[in-house]
Amino acid sequence: MTLVLASQSAARMAMLDAAGVAFSTRPARIDETAVLEAMRGQPVRDAADRLAEMKALKVSLLDREPLVLGADSILETDPGVWLEKPGTIAGLRDQLLALRGRRHQIVSAAVVARNGQILWRHCERATLQVRPFSDSWLAAYIDACGAAMLSSVGGYHLEGLGVQLFEKIAGDQFTIRGLPLLALLAWLREIGELPA
Repeated sequence: MTLVLASQSAARMAMLDAAGVAFSTRPARIDETAVLEAMRGQPVRDAADRLAEMKALKVSLLDREPLVLGADSILETDPGVWLEKPGTIAGLRDQLLALRGRRHQIVSAAVVARNGQILWRHCERATLQVRPFSDSWLAAYIDACGAAMLSSVGGYHLEGLGVQLFEKIAGDQFTIRGLPLLALLAWLREIGELPA
């Protein structure tokens, strides 16, 4: 199988690699901020799906033979209120304080295209309840993980110290990490690209 991930997301690469899926990467380089701004007010599921679709289609038109996987995740705190990557340590601290003691949702979408045609799409949602952590715990978390979390929506990785932010999680951990992996693997088996 030839699969191209239209991204350089370390989390998505790690998931595909751990699952034994052979892939290469070719980032789509789309203006995600502009797309999100244009889609404000629409359902979060539609926005995540649109970004994943744009990535898959763009790369599939550049490299026409392989299957191209586009994926995106959006964190929603309230209907229509989406968080972006914090970008700075101060932004990380502000985002985590805004999430403290609150529930939020992560919607992850995946789209596979070949030669400019959509072959498959899937979207999943997970709900996470952040615990009311102390200011001192937050300071220690930022000292330990800060720079690595600047490119992570929400400012955490479940597979690391970030799991300590939560008191309850409902949903698939792969979805939370940015890719509805189980659905993707099932589809790849269905079309004969992975052994059944």
